[in-house]
Amino acid sequence: MRRFVLLLVVTALLGTVSSASAQSDPDVEREVIALAKAQWQAAVADRPVAERMKDVAEEYTEFNPDYPTRLDGKALVASMNEAFSSGAGKTLVGDMANPKVQVYGDVAILSYNYVGAAMDSDGAVESVLAKSTRVYAKKDGRWMLVHANFAPLGDDD
Repeated sequence: MRRFVLLLVVTALLGTVSSASAQSDPDVEREVIALAKAQWQAAVADRPVAERMKDVAEEYTEFNPDYPTRLDGKALVASMNEAFSSGAGKTLVGDMANPKVQVYGDVAILSYNYVGAAMDSDGAVESVLAKSTRVYAKKDGRWMLVHANFAPLGDDD
């Protein structure tokens, strides 16, 4: 009897561990990568911030190098994006290198190296490089961005 109970416990534990492992899902991988790229394309095309953020959840949070604290809420991040959009600088192109998508049921984590170019207010073009992570959650049948961390490359990168 003890062996049977032990076998049940081990089986249950193995089931728990395996369900927490990342699943490979090429359809989800393509979809979340396409969402990130669509957001950049909307920025390059100078679309309204609301359109750029259509796949961002209301409870979205973000870490980025411009602020020393987490930004909480889609409304706050949208207002920051509006302010920066009114300046003379402009994103010219953006893409990802080394993308990796990890899928955990209704959660997908996209990590990648951002490579892009931007024009500053004086018209000079400079490269934009970052290490990025985006977390998506499936809400009402749609993948929504719920958190992102955008970090510039350090001196050691």
